[in-house]
Amino acid sequence: MARWKELPAALDGRERRLIAELRRMKDHSGLSLAALAGKTGYSRSSWERYLNGKQPVPREAVEELAQVCGLEPTRLVVLHDVAVQARRDAPGRTAGAVAAAAEPGSGEPGSGEPGSGEPAGGEPEEDPHVVAAGPPPAARTVSLRGCVAGIVAAVVLAFTAGLLTGGAWADDEKAAADPGKSGYRRGVAYDCDVRRESGRLRAGHSTNREILLDINSTGFDVVEVQCLLREHGFDPGATDGLYSQTTKDAATRFQAARGLIADGIVGPKTWGELRR
Repeated sequence: MARWKELPAALDGRERRLIAELRRMKDHSGLSLAALAGKTGYSRSSWERYLNGKQPVPREAVEELAQVCGLEPTRLVVLHDVAVQARRDAPGRTAGAVAAAAEPGSGEPGSGEPGSGEPAGGEPEEDPHVVAAGPPPAARTVSLRGCVAGIVAAVVLAFTAGLLTGGAWADDEKAAADPGKSGYRRGVAYDCDVRRESGRLRAGHSTNREILLDINSTGFDVVEVQCLLREHGFDPGATDGLYSQTTKDAATRFQAARGLIADGIVGPKTWGELRR
């Protein structure tokens, strides 16, 4: 896989962190930019601009990439919101925002075109209440914006801390709130009925061959992986649908035995070997 281009020097560190996470997800998924475009509402050229820091990444694109990779998008959305706040706090627009403003209108989300959901040029919209009251003194404007920025930063930091400490609780709450989505129940040990169908091994829990799975992933896709690992002689521990460290260790050993990148992250190539 070709190396990524170096990100523009003008990008804020928080923007760099978001793009680095998105690049890592894209690499582990094994999808090309063209394949990614086929699975999302964004073109190949748009993904090339987003992942090389030439244009700010729309929130919807972040959510769609997480969905394609089979990951919970909340953490990435938080990183995205932090990056957006960094752009608003900066004294001038970032290199990515300048590039976005300079490009011809594409009509895609985040391009600044009508109906895209973003103001032209990437600048935040003015508060209608401030416009109606007339322009406030310069010193008062700076103070108000600084206060709002401080409040938003505090909320984002508190929310991020809550995610780090309460991730498992949130997963349980989500599963309980939407039990009909997949029927999966956390903490239940599922049976493995591995058989070969059309030349491929199946355990009866999922037919997926592309979704990306890593630590704390949950659901029937994980049960399928656990059953297939056990079938190949690599004990994942319980077949409970929770991608634990024990499951990741088993996946790492399996990948090493099959000549794959032994990172314990199940992607398309690992799926392919598991179903052999």
